[in-house]
Amino acid sequence: MQHRRIHATALILILCAVGWLLPGAGGSAHAQDRHINVIRVQDTINPGLQDFIQYAIAQSEEDSAQCLIMELDTPGGLMTAMRGIVKSIMNAKIPVVVFVAPSGAQAASAGVLITAAADVAAMAPGTNIGAAHPVTATGGDVPKTMNEKVVNDMVAFAKSIAEERGRNGQWLEEAIRKSVSVTAEEAFALNVIDLVARDLGDLLAKLDGWEVQRKGYSRTLTTKGAEIRHLEPGWRHKVLRAISNPNIAYILLMIGLAGLYFELSQPGVVLPGVIGAIALVLAFYAMQTLPVNYAGFILIALAVVFFILEIKVASYGMLSLAGITCLVLGSLMLFHVPGEPFRLALPVFIPTVLTVSAFFVGVATLAFRAQRRPPQTGLEALVGAVGVVTRAMGPGREGKVFVEGELWNAQSEEPIPEGARVEVVSVRNLKLQVKRIDDK
Repeated sequence: MQHRRIHATALILILCAVGWLLPGAGGSAHAQDRHINVIRVQDTINPGLQDFIQYAIAQSEEDSAQCLIMELDTPGGLMTAMRGIVKSIMNAKIPVVVFVAPSGAQAASAGVLITAAADVAAMAPGTNIGAAHPVTATGGDVPKTMNEKVVNDMVAFAKSIAEERGRNGQWLEEAIRKSVSVTAEEAFALNVIDLVARDLGDLLAKLDGWEVQRKGYSRTLTTKGAEIRHLEPGWRHKVLRAISNPNIAYILLMIGLAGLYFELSQPGVVLPGVIGAIALVLAFYAMQTLPVNYAGFILIALAVVFFILEIKVASYGMLSLAGITCLVLGSLMLFHVPGEPFRLALPVFIPTVLTVSAFFVGVATLAFRAQRRPPQTGLEALVGAVGVVTRAMGPGREGKVFVEGELWNAQSEEPIPEGARVEVVSVRNLKLQVKRIDDK
């Protein structure tokens, strides 16, 4: 009995010890698994960046990160890309924190709405936010007929974000309509952002215990002691970010079409065709993320068809003129989509159109001249050549002619003595038909 009591007491002590240790062990494991994903955004807002941010959000959801922190420094960018980023942030299954940092950084134009859409918006001292009035790709004002529509649409979008996130919708409207801009401290006082933090460490300290509230969603952030994981863009994101500028995509498209055109007009060169094919693939890859007007693309393709026909048809330059017209109109329309306040930049558009047009016309002219030029090799090349009779000939009598360094059998419809100069009229069955040239 005494041994049983000892064994029972020992068992109870062991169970108590295990019960006391398990929570600590579990809590320790939980603390080790807890992490925060961080990305740096120091670029214009473009489709490539949109793709990377969407990837970072999906990755953070998959590995159950506490939150995703976006260190933002941007002068703005495309509205379509901005809307895609905002949509991804507002529908993310994990909290997204936008931190305008480091000191000297900005969240301008499209960056304003991205910051406002965050679950937690923060700024570092010495940063600024604002100036969200829409402009064209060259920095100019949106055409007057479209300006009111674009501005009103952006204001409505900003107000819906402010209402969802509990921010100052009136200030966001002024940032869009009047391009107002404020410092970090002023933004905090105006309820544009949630807090001001010196750096990432200070931000994490202030986020610890922060409660994120959404419709049907609530989470308390536990950032103290959490592991920091920096997500870097892969090669796909880097390439897309580099070529997703409309001007770069347009230049790649022109290079691709010019390369393929040269290969079609001068078969066998190979290198221009290879370069053209690569440039076209990159252009199509970029254009799938850009708002492309396909009427413009069809006009550009039609221009190439006209230039190719110029080689085959004697149009006396009319097809080349039609090709240049289609190229100019297609270039103007390529990225001119209703609701998008940007087009090709004139410093890119004008030199590119002039250079490509000159290239197409030049190649077409050279190819046309090459087709019209008399043959330089073979029997056809002998027609029109001048030679000397080495054996007299006449009707019904075959002679010989020395022409182009070779001795040929020859015939003539008139008597021609030895030593006379003759011109080759035609070649039949390896015999030359010649006529006498008067030596005057």
